Amino acid sequence: MARPLVATGTSDPSVVLRGLEAALAGGPALLPVADGAPALPTPAPATVPQRVALVVETSGSTGTGKRVALSSEALLAGAAAADAALGGPGGWVLALPTHYIAGLNVLTRSITAGTAPVVVAPGHFDAGAFADAADRLVTGPGAPRRYTSLVPVQLARVLDDERATRALAGFDAVLVGGQATPAPLRDRASAAGVRIVTTYGASETSGGCVYDGVPFGTVRTELVDGELALSGPMLAEGYLDDPDRTAATFTERDGHRWYRTGDAAEVVGGVVRVLGRLDDVVISGGEKVPLGAVERIVRGLDRQEGAVVTRRASGEWGEVPVVVTDRPLDLDVVRAAVGDALGRAARPADVVVVERLPMLASGKPDRRAIRAIADPTA
Repeated sequence: MARPLVATGTSDPSVVLRGLEAALAGGPALLPVADGAPALPTPAPATVPQRVALVVETSGSTGTGKRVALSSEALLAGAAAADAALGGPGGWVLALPTHYIAGLNVLTRSITAGTAPVVVAPGHFDAGAFADAADRLVTGPGAPRRYTSLVPVQLARVLDDERATRALAGFDAVLVGGQATPAPLRDRASAAGVRIVTTYGASETSGGCVYDGVPFGTVRTELVDGELALSGPMLAEGYLDDPDRTAATFTERDGHRWYRTGDAAEVVGGVVRVLGRLDDVVISGGEKVPLGAVERIVRGLDRQEGAVVTRRASGEWGEVPVVVTDRPLDLDVVRAAVGDALGRAARPADVVVVERLPMLASGKPDRRAIRAIADPTA
């Protein structure tokens, strides 16, 4: 059995919302496509297996293109578990693009709650536009709570605006994900009365399924040779028309189906702490330096929550970490902080200050573009 796969532009989120409603009800499967986004190497098929309701195209910030196939059951299981973890269904402000799973999750949870999401004006994220959207959010008796989902850079921009901060403090929960949320940013939000919930997940897990380091619902976590694996009813069917990648990423073990995240992590007292990508390591002077660990230290410095640590070729050391940021940062300060925490080899060789960091439409840093800034010869 198969059903049609309908590609839909995402410039109008209401169109995506209607397509998702139809897909969840058994109609044509939905493939949201960002206007002007580069096409994947192979065209999408005209039909998909009957179980597939949603296909999410993703290349990540560094990887190769893939189409994640999600069932209605996975999407609805994730939404139900999230509502339970947050305290119940509610109304949502949509501030994220709807061709990314986090934005699609806002639509899914609005559908299951029977509420209409309020959309922040598209384009470059503006704190004032977010405050305007928050003012328009009206909740009903069956879903009285107020929610939104942001990436860290959006949260930082809201906290820089007094009116937007007051609006954000009126939400029952503010999901923050897409990348690690620096501790200073979390502290700023807490001091402003904003109730943030840090999330971890991927398109392959129907979005965030670990809240504040704790898996929700029936989600299970496991470490296999230092790699975080996730199991639960929200897992994707796999990658569309890519059985080899599906078999390598989704495994069966002990009667459970697991998703290999590719992330290094540690679990202490049942709380998951993601350490960074397993493959995001440079060899500097013969020593392994995990760039994710360096980036966490840098983002812990004052007003550096959006800084990115990338790599640069070095004739002397092989490769070295480099910080790219849109705010002033003294190299000696960052080298001292990183060196004290991670050792001499991890100290960044340079700080590159740019007017604006290149970003993906999802709000995540465009790490390929940032790498080119730090090392134009790469």
